[in-house]
Amino acid sequence: MHHSFLEYVLNDLQSKATDFSECTFILPSKRSGTFLKKHLAEKLTKNIFSPKVISIQDFIAEISGMEQTSNLDLLLVLYEVYKTIQIDHADDFPSFLKWGQTLLQDFNEMDGYLIPAHDLLNYLSAIKEINHWSLKKERTELVANYLQLWNKLEVIYNRFNETLLQQKRGYQGLLSKVAVSRLEEYSKNHKNSPIIFVGFNALTAAESKIVQHFLEEGHGQAYWDIDSYFLDDPIHDAGLFIREYQRNWPFYKNKGSIKSQHNFLTEKNISITGVPKSVSQTKYVGQLLNDLNSKESIDFSKTAVVLADESLLTPMLQAVPPSIQAVNITMGLPLNKTVLYSFFMALLELNANASERGWFYKYVLELISNPYCVTISAASEVDFAQVLAKDIKEQNLIYLSNQALNHYAKTNAILKIIFPKHQISVNDWIDNCLELINRLKNIFQNEKNAMELEQIYRFYTLFNQLKDYLANVDFISELKSIKSLFKQLASMETLDFIGEPLSGLQIMGMLESRNLDFETVIITSVNEGILPSGKLNNSFIPFDVKRDYGLPTYKEKDAIYIYHFYRLIQRAKNVYIIYNTEPDVLEGGEKSRLISQLLTDENIAPFVKHTIAAPQTHITPSQPLEINKDEKLIADIIGFANSGFSPTSLSNYVRNPIDFYTRNILKINDLDEVEETIAANTFGTIVHDSLEELYTPLLGATLSKEKVELLKPKIPTVVKGHFQKNLSGVDISKGKFLLVYNVIVKYLENFLAIEIEQLQRHTIKLVALEEKYDIPLDIPELDFPIKLKGTLDRVDEFDGTTRIIDYKTGKVEPKNVKLTDWEALITDYDKSKAFQLLCYALLYSKKHGAHSLLAGIYSFKNLGQGLFPFSQDKNNTLITAEVISTFEGSLKQLILEICNPAVPLTEKAV
Repeated sequence: MHHSFLEYVLNDLQSKATDFSECTFILPSKRSGTFLKKHLAEKLTKNIFSPKVISIQDFIAEISGMEQTSNLDLLLVLYEVYKTIQIDHADDFPSFLKWGQTLLQDFNEMDGYLIPAHDLLNYLSAIKEINHWSLKKERTELVANYLQLWNKLEVIYNRFNETLLQQKRGYQGLLSKVAVSRLEEYSKNHKNSPIIFVGFNALTAAESKIVQHFLEEGHGQAYWDIDSYFLDDPIHDAGLFIREYQRNWPFYKNKGSIKSQHNFLTEKNISITGVPKSVSQTKYVGQLLNDLNSKESIDFSKTAVVLADESLLTPMLQAVPPSIQAVNITMGLPLNKTVLYSFFMALLELNANASERGWFYKYVLELISNPYCVTISAASEVDFAQVLAKDIKEQNLIYLSNQALNHYAKTNAILKIIFPKHQISVNDWIDNCLELINRLKNIFQNEKNAMELEQIYRFYTLFNQLKDYLANVDFISELKSIKSLFKQLASMETLDFIGEPLSGLQIMGMLESRNLDFETVIITSVNEGILPSGKLNNSFIPFDVKRDYGLPTYKEKDAIYIYHFYRLIQRAKNVYIIYNTEPDVLEGGEKSRLISQLLTDENIAPFVKHTIAAPQTHITPSQPLEINKDEKLIADIIGFANSGFSPTSLSNYVRNPIDFYTRNILKINDLDEVEETIAANTFGTIVHDSLEELYTPLLGATLSKEKVELLKPKIPTVVKGHFQKNLSGVDISKGKFLLVYNVIVKYLENFLAIEIEQLQRHTIKLVALEEKYDIPLDIPELDFPIKLKGTLDRVDEFDGTTRIIDYKTGKVEPKNVKLTDWEALITDYDKSKAFQLLCYALLYSKKHGAHSLLAGIYSFKNLGQGLFPFSQDKNNTLITAEVISTFEGSLKQLILEICNPAVPLTEKAV
């Protein structure tokens, strides 16, 4: 048995006395060429000129005499062609990109499989004609526009091909088609050079013709990396393509069969492990590598970690143990997965969405919170990112205007780049990005941060590429158009890791493993939807049409990855297969069918071990937080008591003593956030303040229907004024705030309607509005002063009885103000509304000596139910001196508990 497939190939050629220096080796990828040269150097006993080793793509380009061009270049050419076609409502470039990529992929497949464009594209057009949604015989304008593109696909294809052939460049499929037509000419010029095809599996029709041509000519040889276990099995997908070649190629029918290997059933250790979620898999691999590193027998240069899901590269790099010194990463990190990409995307969103009112706060906060913006800001004379974030939240600036930016004059230069005063062109935006890159470069050069410098250099080249593209096209003039192009380019370009490809642990994607063999293989994310990828159909060509024309469907694409999977493990001694146990739409489905095949295959069963791994978790019952009252905390409570307990602060204590501690003692309020709609407390403040302003002229007077009617027309102006006062940056003429404004106006109109209705049967005299009260409380057990304070929304005389009214914009129910058990008043937060009303009643009676009064709540969410008065058993709504006295006892008990050093503040489940 040979150690690897490439060694087997070289040994076989050597046994045939082949002159390696004369050979041309054609491989699936450039990476396997590096390993081939390494094995060849080890095998030779004398110096020779290195043989030509190239990938199949380069070989096809050489035969065709054309150059393979980038995806983005092709899309730009395709769009130029699309614009020349007479279509009534042609898409702009961003819209075109959404379907242009799919069309390009279909053209590539069609040419790669040598399908005549006329046949397939007319067939596709006829299908669309039948399938469109309109049931009417006469086409609507919408249907006609829809069908226009499909009817002109052949014209687009022909013009696109003509353009590319003139420029001598193209996509892989076109190069393959041209190469097939030039095979005879190429063969005549390369008769003496043996051409060795190594390790291919799924060939397009064009590639198949090319390989067959050289085999038939006699100076070509093909080595297939296939195990007899798969080749001889008529239904195993790992051998699907190579069985087909053996069955259908004339060369193998007439001149012998494909030579297979016998490695799969040799003794090996296959460990299959289920791990919950994707990142946990990388953690598990890190632990596994650490365990392997402790074994002296392991050779990491013969070990590979294969990521079926390449998006796990970053967490995988974090998980590699520091004890492993040499690591070679064959995959690049796509630029669109970097934080620097998100910085430029945030800048683009900010600039593209600027309006007459300025820059929307969300775009501003997203940009200035990005680490790269924070870095630029910290290096400026004034840390504008911190100041801007603070001002936006404190002033509730929904839009940041040029006027607001004038306050930061010291950082004017950098802010002019980030917040241009006028609409900027695409080229201006790119120049601004390059200026920001220059600033970052200076910062990171001073810090000697090589990794960051490499990242910004990649983006520097990317923006210069963008400039080059823009110089050649005239259809990208708006920032929203450049967004699609920037995204496309960033997804294609990668941040490459520089390493020694022949030494150390190899971290690679599935396709990079072609032709390579390792003693120890670790494969992650072996789940349905990832390996194999399943029914992903990124094509306009229906499944049955693909099948009729011999184009690859999802079944063939799955077979490609199944082949790679089995090829990877067939020669390995130790195989670790890891899958995600938690099926997820985003992270793949259930464990892969490949695992099920291994688990149910009797021939391989003795070598397979299946386990489930999960992170170790120590569940400790959560104990409620308990804060003992030391001298410092008691001093703070005494200070707070001296300034005055409010009904809200006491309710906070009843709800959860820790809330009382954080909010009232430590003064830690909720995080400042910009109110894009409106917070409940701000909504309430506007309602309270508007009612106060409306009723203030009537203070001390007996209300009448006529007087209250006169308040109605004032409502819109008063509410508008309080909106500006509480939310200065908002526009109530449109959007969500217009709806909120109308809701408040309606609430107030409904309240006045209720007031007018009551005035027809009752006498109401307005006594006080938003009046602040504070009274000392006599608690002999405490040797320091205690105050109770509060603000009464409204006090009036209703048919001669004093009535205290509290406005609530939230929902209140009658049960919240009805008391059946006095103990519940200071232990149950549901009774907090009743508690507040009794506090107000106590404040008023102590101040004015009232012995009998009413206290109730108007809930604006259910105004139709009228006033909810405080009541006891038997619906007694009058608050007498006896009720006040009983309440004083409960209040005293609550305050003594708060001030008692022996009673800790203990968290309650809320």
